[in-house]
Amino acid sequence: MANPTSRTRGTSSPARRTMTAAARAAAKRAGRPPRPEPGARQEEHTPSGRTLLVEPPANGWEDPPEPECPESFEAEPEDGAPQRKAGRIVLPAVLGVVLVAALVAAAMLGWQYRQGRQAEQARDEAVAAARKAAPVVLSYDYRHLDRDFSRARALLTGHFRDQYGKTTKAVVAPTATKYHGVVKATVATPADGGAPAVSVVSATPDRVVVLLFVNQATQSTQVPEPRLDLNRVRMTLTRTSDGWKVSGVDAL
Repeated sequence: MANPTSRTRGTSSPARRTMTAAARAAAKRAGRPPRPEPGARQEEHTPSGRTLLVEPPANGWEDPPEPECPESFEAEPEDGAPQRKAGRIVLPAVLGVVLVAALVAAAMLGWQYRQGRQAEQARDEAVAAARKAAPVVLSYDYRHLDRDFSRARALLTGHFRDQYGKTTKAVVAPTATKYHGVVKATVATPADGGAPAVSVVSATPDRVVVLLFVNQATQSTQVPEPRLDLNRVRMTLTRTSDGWKVSGVDAL
């Protein structure tokens, strides 16, 4: 007689079958493969394709380092970089300006030096020309007026030359002829025989103004005795292609 409490191998109770059906329904709804029942034979599913097996290292797997903030991978600009870049740009410009200024200053100094040397040379040449011209321009003799005036005009230039020709022709020549006038001019010299009394008022390479002390001895029928006049004369001399010429005479 069989034991009423014994169960047939391989069969399950109605409650277990109900739980298994419920689990399969839930897995189907969730899209997952159904969970195998305890004691049930699990079917091995081999994934398609080729599987690569990697042996773990002896010390185990180490967690990879956490990536740093994105800012750490970017080179942070240094605060002084723009200043240094600007300095590299400004420095050549400043050096160029300084160089140009130095060249201009050197050119100006060179020009001033040349002007000074030329003016110094002009002073000496103009003083010598004035000492030679004063006695000729300020003297005349009624007996040979044309010769005297012609010699004087050869030492003049510019507007003063024309003015001298008009004055001597209209005023000096008639008066000197009528009264037999004779005027002899000399540049004053010291009693001890020093250099003539000539000084430079102003000088440039092409124009020099000099001051002369001139003695004029005058004779005529209107003056019974020769008269000596001590005059100061300011004479302007200008450089021309023919040398230094008198371009103005003013009695002071």
